[in-house]
Amino acid sequence: MTRPRTVRLYGQMAEFASPHDLLAAAGAARSAGYRRLDAFTPFPIERLSETLGHRPSRVPMLVLIGGIIGALAGYGLQYWVSAVAYPLNIGGRPYNSWPAFIPITFELTILIAGIFTVFGMLVLNGLPTPYHPVFNVPHFALASRDRYFLCIESKDPKFDPASTRVFLEGLSPSGVFDVEY
Repeated sequence: MTRPRTVRLYGQMAEFASPHDLLAAAGAARSAGYRRLDAFTPFPIERLSETLGHRPSRVPMLVLIGGIIGALAGYGLQYWVSAVAYPLNIGGRPYNSWPAFIPITFELTILIAGIFTVFGMLVLNGLPTPYHPVFNVPHFALASRDRYFLCIESKDPKFDPASTRVFLEGLSPSGVFDVEY
């Protein structure tokens, strides 16, 4: 005896032909009370992040933290080597000769800030994502060419399969698709 396959719904997705239609649809969805939205476009669209309700990026704070850690690590390493572990009196300068420490401190500041930037961006974007439920939508491959998609997730408190489909169809999309896991 085989079990019937139960379909879990990730959400519903509407396909649009222009970025202006997508922007208007995203604004209408936010105004209608939907909060779990995502948009997929072949290129960045100005004001789309604000329309979807995304909060400001946390990457700049990660870069600052990485830069401070890099500067402290670079200076601390040089101080420890020059004044504690292997003190040499060179030219009568003090062991803590900070002008000589500036190049390495600067380089480590940039290096660690860059590393924090790359890994912070990957973590905050949830990458790498080798599989996402939207890949199951037949026309989704066009999102990297010339189509624009708006997805309302089923986790949204206002989501109801029937009423959400009617809402999306009222936005005049090229098509509305169920996104299954």
